[in-house]
Amino acid sequence: MNTTINFPYLGFYLEHVGKSISVFGFEIAYYGIIMGCSILLGLCLAEREAKRTGQNPDTYTDLVIYAIVFSIICARAYYVIFSWDNYKNDLLSIFNLRQGGIAIYGAIIGAVLTVYGYSRIKKLSFPLLLDTACVGLVAGQILGRWGNFFNREAFGGYTDGIFAMQLPVSAVRAHEITEEMWAHVQMIGGEQFIQVHPTFLYESLWNLGVICFLYWYRTRKKFTGELFLMYLLFYGVGRIWIEGLRTDQLIIGHTGIPVSQLLAGVLILFSLLWILKGRTKKNNGEVHRQDEHQESD
Repeated sequence: MNTTINFPYLGFYLEHVGKSISVFGFEIAYYGIIMGCSILLGLCLAEREAKRTGQNPDTYTDLVIYAIVFSIICARAYYVIFSWDNYKNDLLSIFNLRQGGIAIYGAIIGAVLTVYGYSRIKKLSFPLLLDTACVGLVAGQILGRWGNFFNREAFGGYTDGIFAMQLPVSAVRAHEITEEMWAHVQMIGGEQFIQVHPTFLYESLWNLGVICFLYWYRTRKKFTGELFLMYLLFYGVGRIWIEGLRTDQLIIGHTGIPVSQLLAGVLILFSLLWILKGRTKKNNGEVHRQDEHQESD
């Protein structure tokens, strides 16, 4: 397989980008290595945020162990449910994660459910845990998306823009190549290359902006849980845009509607309404306290 990845308009020509590294004869995928590093990065940032807010950092060390398990299960289940035609005739392949096939929104759902369960068992504040963990979550997403780079996946349709990425046809899944991409296939060194949107890069950069906003906003939030809602809001906005570019969308049945775009839209609406509700409640409480103070005077 040709291991070249080019960004011609940026002047980057990477000739030897492998998918894995061999350790004692066992192939370890770069995707897995990056996912592991993403989890560690997210945990470190969550623990730092816990210290800043007077919480026990060990809470998040324990929490992440459970979250990893349930997030992987939910991420796989999410993908399989919306790609059922690929698995219905070979059910055992559902458990073969080495073939790929997990979805970030499924992982987020699994993580939130884990946090909720953990908060109930340990009698901790669910919104506070979410606020603390979300900075680590988005940091993990920033790094984690680069696993898609090594796997030559999660790319968009044809583009001739400055960030255009060229991939060998032999290195990608055939069903992800659209007619427009075939119409613009280029011959480089005697091999066919497609030229696409590097949507993994777009999402990584978008999330970098999201985490910068969250770090700025964390001392300005009006109620506990608002920081996580802001994460859902701004990540959702980016996901709607980026998902629309991708050629590997998970579709709801035969509707033609990408499930991640629909879910992102629902979460944006939910976040906006809940933020409005929380801020209104907070403002009403402040007005009430001011009235009581004036009456006591």
